[in-house]
Amino acid sequence: MTEDQYARKAKDWTEHAYADAATYLAHRADLVVALGPELVRGDEVLDLACGDGGLGELLVTRGVRYRGVDSTPEMVEAADRRLGDRALIELGDLNEYMPPGLVAATTVFRAIYYARDRRAFFRHVAAFTEKKLVFDLNPRQYRLEEVLADLRAADFGRIELRPFFMPQTVALPAPAAALARALERSGPLARFALRFRFTYLVAASS
Repeated sequence: MTEDQYARKAKDWTEHAYADAATYLAHRADLVVALGPELVRGDEVLDLACGDGGLGELLVTRGVRYRGVDSTPEMVEAADRRLGDRALIELGDLNEYMPPGLVAATTVFRAIYYARDRRAFFRHVAAFTEKKLVFDLNPRQYRLEEVLADLRAADFGRIELRPFFMPQTVALPAPAAALARALERSGPLARFALRFRFTYLVAASS
């Protein structure tokens, strides 16, 4: 999608991008907090390519501080409207943005492909991230071994992978959503499913 397309769709981006935004983003927010080193109340999360701040809305309810950054002015405006004084929203490119101080966690969702040099990007993030980097990874798009090697080269020595089976474009009934979350922990079955669909959530820490 081009920058102009993002600009045109900035209004109500979250509501249009997900069939069940509340369920999908709540699960993602829970994993941002719990996967890898756990975040605690008051920790700051830097969300690169934050879009309209839909994830931020769920994170602030979990007690963390949220700083969103996006390269599209219209998305920044939409995120600012959504979150108001509950968060800090800034305009910036994920390859170059530097927060004013260290952050507990950095997240990058549906945007890792915007990293001009993935290994250099991981090193950039490692310089200001204290606890962990969390991002989504499509194993059919990227070779998992190469991504893990890039993370280790950036001194992210501890890496946790979690299959993420919540569909983006289909709203599941509550029992089916609970089953999908349970299947994420099914080991070989989950890894087999990832050959055909869905993504990993990756939590990388030093």
